Amino acid sequence: MNAVNELFRPRKLSALDAQYDAQRIAFAPVVFQCVRVAWKRGMLDALAGAAKAGLTTEDLVPIGRLSRYAVGVLMETALSAGVVSRDQDRWYLTKTGHFVVSDPLFRVNADFVHDVCYIGLADLEACLEQERPIGLRALGDWPTIYEGLSILPEPARKSWFDFDHYYSDSAFPDVLPHVLAHQPARLMDIGANTGKFSRMCLQQDPALHVTMLDLPVQLNVARQTLADAGVLDRATPYEIDLLDETAAFPGGQDVVWMSQFLCCFSEEKISSILARAAAALADGGRVLVLDTFWDRQQHEVAAYCLINTSPYFTALASGNSKMYESRAFIDCARRAGLQLADVRDGLGICHSLLSFARA
Repeated sequence: MNAVNELFRPRKLSALDAQYDAQRIAFAPVVFQCVRVAWKRGMLDALAGAAKAGLTTEDLVPIGRLSRYAVGVLMETALSAGVVSRDQDRWYLTKTGHFVVSDPLFRVNADFVHDVCYIGLADLEACLEQERPIGLRALGDWPTIYEGLSILPEPARKSWFDFDHYYSDSAFPDVLPHVLAHQPARLMDIGANTGKFSRMCLQQDPALHVTMLDLPVQLNVARQTLADAGVLDRATPYEIDLLDETAAFPGGQDVVWMSQFLCCFSEEKISSILARAAAALADGGRVLVLDTFWDRQQHEVAAYCLINTSPYFTALASGNSKMYESRAFIDCARRAGLQLADVRDGLGICHSLLSFARA
């Protein structure tokens, strides 16, 4: 794992190269939309299929169901972005273009940015000033996005859950043995979301009981997930407003589990949640936090994706949360009366598991 100071080291650039990078930033929203439309309209897939033969603009017109003019606009921007190349009158997909059409990471990120974030990010400056998710009004009338997750308008709902599950689901098989290593009798899943991880735990250990904490609208989904799997009888859905610092958590827990959850809150709220989690532990119990920390990534591509998810939290999710460095959680845990017992990196795509015990 690279240390933070090894990530994003400045490159040695000429003045012209640096100016070019600056203009790429200026036109980034334009490039995003053009490449996205070319991809969604099937033109990039067609170029992938054509391989070294390439396709002409006229070939792409019926594929994209657009005029020759419109195809030219899209292809020229894709050319400037390095997604396609051109030789005479033929277009070819580049290596970058192949990642656009074949990498699921691009798909979930691009759909999430377009369907969930794009319009709301126009309010980012005001959101930063007020630390409120003002951009959320583009999707619905809720104080934070979490109250509306299960009833988001389509395609935002599908894109949000595809994004969330792509990242979290990749780590679940890796982390499950660590969660159940000491055969806990009682596990509390804070921010149970769809109940997918609770279901996995209950199916893995027939003696386990799980308490799921979340907002009512989310627990309705989690209940159904567990009912469909036939394990709801060993689960207790517990409706709670986790931002209410007076709302205690059910006690006697051998494991308190949080997955991609604490990043949804400010550091002040994280400390409060961790303090209540610590109070809910049975003797010898552990608080396990699975999350995506940009400072613990091996490759810059993962850190880049994580860092640039933070403005979503600002503009649409809560107004005051982000993708944190791991030390932020560790400091919050210390203030909450917990000490770091273990760290495991490299789980799933880009996850780390922090294990805390009472100090």
